Amino acid sequence: MDAQGRGRADDIDPADQWVLNPSTGEYELRLTPSAPRPGRAGVPSPRGPVRAEGSRGSAPARPDRDTRAPGRTESPAGLPGPRGRRGAPAEPPGRRGARNKRKPRSKRVLLWTGGSMAFVLVAVSAAGYAYLKHLEGNVTTTDVGNAGAAGFSKDKAFNILIIGTDKRTGSGNEGYGDAGSVGHADTNILLHVSEDRTNATALSIPRDLIVDVPDCPTKQEDGTEKIVPGTQHVRFNTSLGQDGRDPGCTMRTVKAATGISVDHFMMADFNAVKTLTTAVEGVEVCLAKDVDDADSHLKLGKGKHTIQGEQALAFLRTRHSFGNRGDLDRIAVQQQFLGSLMRKMSSSDTLTSPTKLVKLAEAATNALTVDTGIGKVGTLKDMALELKKVPPKNISFTTVPVLDNPDEHPPVTVVVDQTLAPPVFRTVTDDVSLTAVKQQKKKEAASVAARLKGTRAEAADVRVRVLNGGAESGSAQKTVDWLQNDVGVTKSENGSNAPEKLAKTTLEYAPDQADQARRLAALMGLSGAAMKPGESVVNDQGMPAMTLTLGKDFKGPGVSLTAPAKAPDNVTKSTADQVTCAK
Repeated sequence: MDAQGRGRADDIDPADQWVLNPSTGEYELRLTPSAPRPGRAGVPSPRGPVRAEGSRGSAPARPDRDTRAPGRTESPAGLPGPRGRRGAPAEPPGRRGARNKRKPRSKRVLLWTGGSMAFVLVAVSAAGYAYLKHLEGNVTTTDVGNAGAAGFSKDKAFNILIIGTDKRTGSGNEGYGDAGSVGHADTNILLHVSEDRTNATALSIPRDLIVDVPDCPTKQEDGTEKIVPGTQHVRFNTSLGQDGRDPGCTMRTVKAATGISVDHFMMADFNAVKTLTTAVEGVEVCLAKDVDDADSHLKLGKGKHTIQGEQALAFLRTRHSFGNRGDLDRIAVQQQFLGSLMRKMSSSDTLTSPTKLVKLAEAATNALTVDTGIGKVGTLKDMALELKKVPPKNISFTTVPVLDNPDEHPPVTVVVDQTLAPPVFRTVTDDVSLTAVKQQKKKEAASVAARLKGTRAEAADVRVRVLNGGAESGSAQKTVDWLQNDVGVTKSENGSNAPEKLAKTTLEYAPDQADQARRLAALMGLSGAAMKPGESVVNDQGMPAMTLTLGKDFKGPGVSLTAPAKAPDNVTKSTADQVTCAK
């Protein structure tokens, strides 16, 4: 409805004033002359209060005098328009729009991959500083210290841990979760976005996975730090809430269990599911059979349904009616739901509805908790602009490969499959896509790649000192043992700790040791970039030796440091563009 239809300028819903700018692909507030300047009901405009035209106290219009700068036209938002010919009449907005008409860039708006808050900030950013600060006031943050990254980088791959808790908050949630729960990590998805933004991987972590939870520093309300002692051989979901653990503890547990470093987290409870699905007016799901679940109270017939609110929450919490009635089957259903939600949010029905986008912005920022590293709306917008580059067909959903716990009869928990899981973890750490995409990886310079080409010395002729420059404690000695006992590099020795920490493993060698360097690079799986021409050192026998410094990227003796060209073939996965029915 327009401003005249509402009767009062201050009754205007700001969502009705949002217009998609075809030149930028983003929404902007375009108000009529009788409407207030850009802002939002209940939120002050950054320019202060502005009286509507013709209201008491305003200066009368001077039809015989044009105060605009020569050659300038006025845009609908009161901003200078394009410069025209001096003295030429302003071109009507309708005609100008018709001449420059372009298709809306709806595909440029972010797809939701667990970070719903980031999605909507792209669209609402044009509302102005005041509204963005209002949204920022909605966001709840937690300081996780060094468990995550201090900020967000636009030119690097990043990992976000999305946590759904079983905490009962708000009215209507009494029938869900465990009574009196402190909020355990009930649903966990590690979202990896590739450096080149061609793909993303959503890795689900079962709540009943047996892990070791490390010691966890937590920030208290008075600013002090408390160390929550770690526990061994416990369920993953206890990494949050138990004994006062915060999301930083869950991030540390992911690192300990998978070797994957987590940069940021986003956390939601039951209310988030209800408010977000209601904001988009429902998400379509498909059932392969009739479902009448006494525990979740979900009752739906076979086929497609659009669900929201309480019904959406019941759908996500149902496990006794799907598959083998276990948590792994519920995870598969949750992945299907997220894929459907992504398709809904990227549809023209959502992208062209300012009202839905404003509702979604409010719902998302009120519902989610994030770490302080991404707690600013500007940072969330930057993340959104990077996330939106990933096409749905290249967003893969998979689950940590697991086995039934052999210590339980019958088993009720699961353990990491040490055969199938490590290659999956490595696709994330090495930034390798689970889908067949042409990744825009940075190629090594020809001169760097050439370091690997040429003759190789025999393993027995390789002399090397091994230093620990950031790898796990004891890695230098383990590597020496492996080199001497497994691959025949008998002239290797432990040089203890390096003088400084390194992110990447390096091998320094003198020009006359190039053949030795190529042999060791082949054994270790080193890239040309890891090989550093330089000088030799004198080993314990008084002979010249190379220096191998193990960096933070070192994963263990015999584990190649060169990223695989593609993901393993035996990974069970689905993608966000697929429509599947829960069984």
